[in-house]
Amino acid sequence: MSPDIRLIRRFHMTIDAGQKMPEGSFGIMTDDGPGTLSAGELFAGKKVVLVSVPGAFTPTCSVQHLPGLVDHAGEFAAKGVDTVACMAVNDVFVMAAWGKDRGVDDKVLMLADGNGDYTRALGLELDASGYGMGLRGQRFAIVVDDGVATHVAIEEPGSFDVSSAESVLNKL
Repeated sequence: MSPDIRLIRRFHMTIDAGQKMPEGSFGIMTDDGPGTLSAGELFAGKKVVLVSVPGAFTPTCSVQHLPGLVDHAGEFAAKGVDTVACMAVNDVFVMAAWGKDRGVDDKVLMLADGNGDYTRALGLELDASGYGMGLRGQRFAIVVDDGVATHVAIEEPGSFDVSSAESVLNKL
């Protein structure tokens, strides 16, 4: 592991399959400007694929991770997924601009975790201060069925495999 990126280990546990998703909220861009979406609104009664990336506009996130979710949106829907959501520890304006830049349209819900509160609630923080990026979220994918995590895939630092659209589709 690079000395510049450290996983933050806290006294709380990391989310695992079979556990209820934590309470919290996300920033979203609406037609009227910035808004919020609660975890309950996102997950209750739905099957959701929640993907986290270390940052909007970063190379792997922009060239591979988010485009894979967009390209496979129809396949997720065909497997019963109601929402594919991409979360990053960025503000709502950055997430909206990134979604527009990548042509997301309504295929992927762009979620801002501006202060990293939801990321911390999941126990999946990443200290990227060695790269001048501060607290971020680890790269991961969680399949959520009616508020319960049914599959949790967390990448090793610097990797992009288990959280890819193709890998998640294979788990559905």
